[in-house]
Amino acid sequence: MTLLLAAFLFVLMMFAIQSSPLLLNPMAFKRSPSPQSSLPRANGLTRYQNETRQQLPHVIIFGVAKAGTSALLRMLSLHSGVAAAPREVHFFDSESNYEKGYSWYVSQMPFAFPDQLTLEKTPGYFGKSFVPERIHQMNPDIKLLLVVREPTERMVSGYTHTLYSNIMKHKITKTFEEFLLNDGQLDLEYKGLNHSLYYAHMQNWLKYFPLKNFHIVDGDELVKDPVPEMKKVERFLGLEPQINSSFFVFNEEKGFYCLKEHGQEQCLGKNKGRAHPYVEPDILQKLHQFFHEPNKRFFKLVGRTFNWK
Repeated sequence: MTLLLAAFLFVLMMFAIQSSPLLLNPMAFKRSPSPQSSLPRANGLTRYQNETRQQLPHVIIFGVAKAGTSALLRMLSLHSGVAAAPREVHFFDSESNYEKGYSWYVSQMPFAFPDQLTLEKTPGYFGKSFVPERIHQMNPDIKLLLVVREPTERMVSGYTHTLYSNIMKHKITKTFEEFLLNDGQLDLEYKGLNHSLYYAHMQNWLKYFPLKNFHIVDGDELVKDPVPEMKKVERFLGLEPQINSSFFVFNEEKGFYCLKEHGQEQCLGKNKGRAHPYVEPDILQKLHQFFHEPNKRFFKLVGRTFNWK
């Protein structure tokens, strides 16, 4: 009788374990606490180490390639109230990563003190249509930092990155015009062109999040004069004002501001600030004309005008 009872209790215990809603799959978890509240210890999503912890992010930085997301991450990391993931996580835009669930996502986050905001940066989230819904399922109150840049300049910068990368790999690459044009007309299938249609992507994000969840960072101004842009970011995130001109030093050779950390000048990677190849003025004019109307639609959508051609 005792053996039968023990076996019965064992079966019940195994059933309870298998049925327990452990949050290993994102689709089983519809909402996380808002950034103003801490994650409960019992939910299995917070890892502790002494006084610090890994947790779901309060803030996500995203945008388009060569818009300035890396610069923003580095600058924000100087603030004592921020703990930033050291690399792009690609959780919401990668099926293989997303299937690993929130426990894996949390494991990619930095250990942060209770009064710090945890944030991660993955630019590619912006252009993927399914990403906003996934982030909303995790936390509809999350704060979103979107970095944009004048589309034509951004496209040339993106091409420059591809060009130098191919040179380093001893690969032949097309000219900017060859990428951009098809029978003398703009190739609407060119990814660089589609990625710069900000209004189309933003429309999708606004289906899931109100505009108050977003702060849009001007990537051009962030490079030219970082302090005013960073002050806006601090206010949006509710951070104590800390970042000022003493955090930056202008690098004459590179032509942009570098960071000053522990008294040392720290510039972004070697792939930042490279000289752009020459592009025919008529090509640039054609791009400016193409983006004129989409840019106006984006300005109207976000209630803000940028100083773009």
